[in-house]
Amino acid sequence: MIAIFLQARLASSRLPGKALLKLADIPVIVHAMRALNAVKADVRSLLTTQDAAPALKPLAEAEGWELFTGPEEDVLARYVFAARKYGADRIVRATGDNPLVSAAAANAILHLAQNADYAGFTGIPLGSGVEILRTAALEEAFAEANDVYEREHVAPFLYRRPLRYRIFTPAAAPEMQAPNSRITLDTQEDYRYLSRLFTHLYRNRPLEIEDIAAWLKAHPHHAG
Repeated sequence: MIAIFLQARLASSRLPGKALLKLADIPVIVHAMRALNAVKADVRSLLTTQDAAPALKPLAEAEGWELFTGPEEDVLARYVFAARKYGADRIVRATGDNPLVSAAAANAILHLAQNADYAGFTGIPLGSGVEILRTAALEEAFAEANDVYEREHVAPFLYRRPLRYRIFTPAAAPEMQAPNSRITLDTQEDYRYLSRLFTHLYRNRPLEIEDIAAWLKAHPHHAG
């Protein structure tokens, strides 16, 4: 079973409540859910915390998504507990600060990485991609990881051990690439840049990564 897990929280220190900020009058987290609806999966769940659930649950329900709450800091545990609940053996990991996550890229890497423990494209804009994780490998990470970074960021235990796990990180198709570009939402400057991008490109449906990549090359973002 394939599950899409979209993680979100509202307690960001740099940009509090960023998942609820609006782009084209639609919350960032809703843009992410709508894009991911086009990814082939058996279940879609918004993974969050108890504190954030009251604000996020109505949005998840409106988009036909499940909602799962788990530990705030130990995000690895949140993923493993959710995988157990839904019976997922493969996970598409996305984050709620990426309103321009690409369904096309996600479907492509899912197809290419059927035997991988960890997979993700290189070369695409930061914030447009997903990670593909095998639950059996995450269970090992959950049991063994002691590093705070590995527990907070879910996948590092796997890709830091390429001799132990099957790691697959191919270059994306040329039309999807915009190396060194970022469309993730971490700061007010990111928000201003994304607002500008949406003003130019958004037409009431998820944007295609090829169009985003072309725009990014013409309008580089220098933040971070």
